[in-house]
Amino acid sequence: MLTYPSPIFGPVHSRRLGLSLGINLQPGDGKLCTFDCIYCECGFNADHRTRSRRPTRMEVSSALRLKLEEMRAAGTQPDVLTFAGNGEPTCHPDFPAIISDTVALRDELAPLAKVSVLSNSTQIHREEIRQALLLVDNNILKLDTVDEDFIRLVDRPTSSHYDVRRIVSDMELFEGHLVVQTMFLRGMADGRPIDNTTDRYVGPWLDALRRIRPREVMVYTIDRATPAPDLEKASHEELDRICSQVKALGIPCTASY
Repeated sequence: MLTYPSPIFGPVHSRRLGLSLGINLQPGDGKLCTFDCIYCECGFNADHRTRSRRPTRMEVSSALRLKLEEMRAAGTQPDVLTFAGNGEPTCHPDFPAIISDTVALRDELAPLAKVSVLSNSTQIHREEIRQALLLVDNNILKLDTVDEDFIRLVDRPTSSHYDVRRIVSDMELFEGHLVVQTMFLRGMADGRPIDNTTDRYVGPWLDALRRIRPREVMVYTIDRATPAPDLEKASHEELDRICSQVKALGIPCTASY
């Protein structure tokens, strides 16, 4: 399974975002996440316990400045500065301040780059997190389904208080300043068949999108090795069909295969 250097990694070519300079707010030697997804490229939480601390706000800012200055001197500019890596970025205790620092550094050293956050949405009930996410160009929030049982099987939130209905309501508070990202896949989880490409799951998910009214939707499927062995990619045809249904709602949608 993958682990990412901390606090800066890349740049890497992202399927969805272009030339992406990664910002990892978790330790570089393991994984800290409020989900424990069976498809996560970083593996299961229990298998990748960290032995080091998160980078500090100052360490993130200093490392980002150094890398952006290096890229600028080489005549290369990132398309995007992406908060991602070994777990959920919004769990960092200084996340709002780090976002402010990053926006300022972007404006100074890479003004054409977008700031993106890839989040599993578990912290958006917190006002300070919502306000920070409103500052970024691409506030990309996960919503794999609105079926609680599927989420418990596949996304496996670490908190027993997770409530997908609350997540949808909190997404509405962004008033369109968000991109919804959804993983489609099939296979087995805990000995049970899973497949969120079917109408049983897609229909209620589309109803939630009507309420949320995101700026865009990104649908995608498995691209790398997964810690659970019995998972399969959604097909091009299935992703295209789902994408067409989103577009029929008047919401732009892209599919990554």
